[in-house]
Amino acid sequence: MEKNVAKILGCVASDFTFSHEMYGEKFYKVYVAVERESGTYDTLPIMISERLMDVGQNYTGEYMYVEGQLRTYNQADGDKKHLMLSLFALDAFITDSTEPINHIYLEGAICNHPTLRETPLGRKISDVMLAVNRPYGKSDYIPCICWGRSAYVPYNIGQGGHIAIHGRFQSREYNKVIGEETEVRTAYEVSVVKLEVTHERRVS
Repeated sequence: MEKNVAKILGCVASDFTFSHEMYGEKFYKVYVAVERESGTYDTLPIMISERLMDVGQNYTGEYMYVEGQLRTYNQADGDKKHLMLSLFALDAFITDSTEPINHIYLEGAICNHPTLRETPLGRKISDVMLAVNRPYGKSDYIPCICWGRSAYVPYNIGQGGHIAIHGRFQSREYNKVIGEETEVRTAYEVSVVKLEVTHERRVS
């Protein structure tokens, strides 16, 4: 079974903008807004090849289905690097369907020491950085957030434990203080719906 599967269906919320070129193939970023059950939206970054769709077209307001993998890379920001997360499209097309889809399946190793905290309403949360292997020795480091009873699982098994999760790709705004100014930024992560342990922590 594939260890990194992402499927979304939502409304196109931007034009295509050029991202990078690799081996003569150009890749573009586009944002797709996927509605939650609450009626709010996650506006999600999609990385897509010019070979999959006509990136010169403006599809804003139309609905797009995307299937692929969550991928991460480090983006330089002055002297610091930020982990950037996006959905790398393996298939994508415009559809007449408007029924939202947002499903992520990941299987990997916990590569941080998970913390356990509470929301203001007392709900438990655990933040997990999950290392998901790609072929040829590469890995994607994907931030995940576990809720309720699931929050205790990564906290208890700790760094090095292997888990499989089902969840959704979500966007979240937060305030970043830069000098004397506050800037609104957007974080992307996987909100975990279901979690299971596949291997316990390795003992060195």
